[in-house]
Amino acid sequence: MDKKEVLAQYMPPLAAPIIAKWIDYFQCEFKISKNRSTKLGDYRHPFKEKGHKISVNNDLNPYAFLVTTVHEFAHLLTWNDHKNKVKPHGAEWKINFKRMMKPFFDLEVFPPDVNQSITAYLNNPAASSCTDLHLARALKKYDQQEETVHVEQLPLNAIFTLKDGRKFQKGERIRKRYRCACLDNGKIYLFNPLAEVHAE
Repeated sequence: MDKKEVLAQYMPPLAAPIIAKWIDYFQCEFKISKNRSTKLGDYRHPFKEKGHKISVNNDLNPYAFLVTTVHEFAHLLTWNDHKNKVKPHGAEWKINFKRMMKPFFDLEVFPPDVNQSITAYLNNPAASSCTDLHLARALKKYDQQEETVHVEQLPLNAIFTLKDGRKFQKGERIRKRYRCACLDNGKIYLFNPLAEVHAE
């Protein structure tokens, strides 16, 4: 599978050839990372024998993945132009981010609400980075909504998980709650019938 095909699995397919071209042009090591709760993406400038490095979390929706990728490439371009002499999300970075977003606007890869939020973000110098709330909210709408069910809807002995990743097996109902065994530590927990969980 070539670069474009891999990238097309994570971002709008129309955008993949452009990003693949940037990776080659800038001789950048591009890594699709596991989820990191502290950041969506990361840029490391060349150091000693190593070149530019960009990593982007693998669990982002296609639009968030693309915005984060462009965000990191704008850091790369800013470093090439100014090294460490400017602020990470200063005017220079903002100009580069705007320039690098243009091809994707031209291709109309974003839905109208995301398009609008990016445009508003780029016109608002007060917003210091992609932590802009309006943009984050617009992107979040396109996250895959995981199907949740209530504990009472599951059959006896069904396996389910909580948001924190812990696995349980549903047991008998005791008065108002269900006795469920945690498969990670063997302990018994009592669950409200309406507790929202992910069925296995």
